[in-house]
Amino acid sequence: MSVPLWLWIATVGGLLALIALDLVIVDRKPHEVTTGEAARWVIFYIAVAVAFGIGVWVFAGHDPGVQFFTGYITEYSLSVDNLFIFMIIMTSFKVPAIHQHRVLLIGILLALAMRSVFIAVGAALIAQFVWVFFLFGAVLIWTAISMVRNKDEEEEYEENALTRWVRKLFPVTEEWHGHKSFVKKDGKRWITPMFLVIVAIGSADLLFAVDSIPAIFGITQEAFLVFTANAFALMGLRQLYFLLGGLVTKLVYLSYGLAVILAFIGAKLFLHALHEYHVVPDWLDINNWVSLGVIVVVLTVTTVASLAKAKKLEAAEQESSISS
Repeated sequence: MSVPLWLWIATVGGLLALIALDLVIVDRKPHEVTTGEAARWVIFYIAVAVAFGIGVWVFAGHDPGVQFFTGYITEYSLSVDNLFIFMIIMTSFKVPAIHQHRVLLIGILLALAMRSVFIAVGAALIAQFVWVFFLFGAVLIWTAISMVRNKDEEEEYEENALTRWVRKLFPVTEEWHGHKSFVKKDGKRWITPMFLVIVAIGSADLLFAVDSIPAIFGITQEAFLVFTANAFALMGLRQLYFLLGGLVTKLVYLSYGLAVILAFIGAKLFLHALHEYHVVPDWLDINNWVSLGVIVVVLTVTTVASLAKAKKLEAAEQESSISS
């Protein structure tokens, strides 16, 4: 797939225009995002991603089109699992509801900028060294095992090294100052909790890239598709945060489903590398349609099972409260 420079520029420009639109419409007047507003934005971003994918399908062919949609669904699904961490961070920093949208927007923009570097490095390595597929596959399989082993552990937020370093480097105000990141007190520049929580969100999302970037490279090695699938998934993530809210905690089997998907893509990467070394026959190289089918089926089953269990637990709690 040959992507001319003008298309890269046009795509990045279009994404920046979407962000500017979001800033003007949503963030111009800080407010608590309602469920209805979040739902409309989620539908909008999904529609834009689908339209982009159709464009890829029409102009580049069905293989790149399938790769984009498979990568987008995978990245979006991994992002949903990360929403719970975002909720913990927001609660830990006591972010006012009217400022949560700005925190997520700026934090995710920082993460996208940093992920772009990862994508460029990953694409360059894959183009030069076949063994990188083994490395990415091992990362995904290890992540899948860790997700299953740590599923029952209680999630608690601990500030990462970058957030702690920023806190040591600058004095932090106790109180919030609207959406300001810096203020002057007694002739000295201070950072506010707004700045600190943006660093926390951005750096946390960067850590999530450890599994998401290898995962999408297991689906496509086209840097353009890897970047755009990540960009659309991240841009729709913050509105999904407000739409799902507490529903994320009800998706109890989602981590298991994502673990299956990551293990599947990890195995696919191993098989692809072995195929490149001419060790395995062609039929063992898993095609994109199979990948898309497996991912959709796993996500559907885990979501339906999670919601069914949540409904069963709610019914049991209601019965318990009535009987008592």
